[in-house]
Amino acid sequence: MAKSVVVREYARLTSSPLATQTLDEAQISETAFDWLCELAGSFRRSGAQLLQLENRRWLKLDSHVGVLESPCGQVIEILPKHFEEGDCVTQSRALLQKLITSALDMPARETELASLALFDAPLAEWVMGQFLHELEHLLKRGLRFDYHRVEDEQRYLRGQLDLVRQMRQPPGRQHCFQLRHDVFLPDRPENRLLKSALQLVLEHAQQANNWRLAHELAGMLDELPRSEDIDADFGRWHNDRLMAHYQGVKPWCELILHRQMPLAVAGAYRGISMLFPMEKLFGQHVARVLRGQLMPGAKLRTQVASRYLCQHAGKSMFQLRPDLLLEAGTHRYVLDTKWKRVDVNNRDGKYDLSQVDFYQMLAYARQYFPQGQGEMALIYPRCATFAEPLQPFDFSHGLTLHVWPFDLERDELVITTGTRMPVYKPRNTYAA
Repeated sequence: MAKSVVVREYARLTSSPLATQTLDEAQISETAFDWLCELAGSFRRSGAQLLQLENRRWLKLDSHVGVLESPCGQVIEILPKHFEEGDCVTQSRALLQKLITSALDMPARETELASLALFDAPLAEWVMGQFLHELEHLLKRGLRFDYHRVEDEQRYLRGQLDLVRQMRQPPGRQHCFQLRHDVFLPDRPENRLLKSALQLVLEHAQQANNWRLAHELAGMLDELPRSEDIDADFGRWHNDRLMAHYQGVKPWCELILHRQMPLAVAGAYRGISMLFPMEKLFGQHVARVLRGQLMPGAKLRTQVASRYLCQHAGKSMFQLRPDLLLEAGTHRYVLDTKWKRVDVNNRDGKYDLSQVDFYQMLAYARQYFPQGQGEMALIYPRCATFAEPLQPFDFSHGLTLHVWPFDLERDELVITTGTRMPVYKPRNTYAA
């Protein structure tokens, strides 16, 4: 059985033999199956849902994407369930890489990374490749050094003489000098973290290009010590002007050292595991794209938490946190992103929309539109069954809810013609 398995969201996993492996059903080892069951239990205790157990023979994944490596070496790569035609694996990997880069707020640069972008590698190898290329770019510009105070005993004068220690020397050692001096070394928290991340890459890299580049860079950092306290060293990471060239490598370093994972994989063994809630990746990407398309004077805020649903005994209860709040002058627009499929052909089934989402938007309107009038929007990923906006939903009294698709391939929100949204007109608009 293959050590690496590629599936997508909501796939079913089993340890029993399968006639064929697909993106929706795959076989894994019994030890990996048992490890996933334990991992799911720890996730449930922390309030997150990773997978469901079916008949003690099947595990059904949830909407988390990324990669998991079990202690037995089984690697499970989980991709977004967005494409149904063509090479779904390549397209889904490219989409996931794009969303992770957007979530880490990385620039889309960079001619020297063009070849890496065309390299269809598993997610873990892609992350390690991004880290290695950013580290190589950093080393070309030079590591940041710092002065370290050293107290030493020598038979010659160097630096500053420590008079107190010198006077306390026993008889017969007057020829030895107690000194204090500074040494200019690259032993800084940032460099120690880079060495620790590079060591993990050396242990896990399988692709020839990553393996070769990792060993080349390891020779350049050979004299650096590894970090003994990762969290403390990240807390000491400087972001001043002199450390500006370190900003490109920092997010990848955090990702490899399991510090910036949206969901931490519990337990002592984590391998190269990294998980991302697809709902958050989609929402963060939509926010980043819209922020770059705003008209002058408009302002976009994310995860606004200034309003509550009600008051009780003098205290506010049930905080309201819309994904996006768009303001332009006196106009306000409440937007929420949903990583779900909409089917315009299923009108009898209410287009597969959730009634709970509509109630949620109505609660937002109650607090963010004091006059009871305004425009809101639910944003879903654009797909074959949802290429155009739906007819606006009228809550009466001037309150309107739009349902709009967001094109992940072209990075544009497809809005209804005639809306007053303060964003530049996209290439495609559709009449309501």
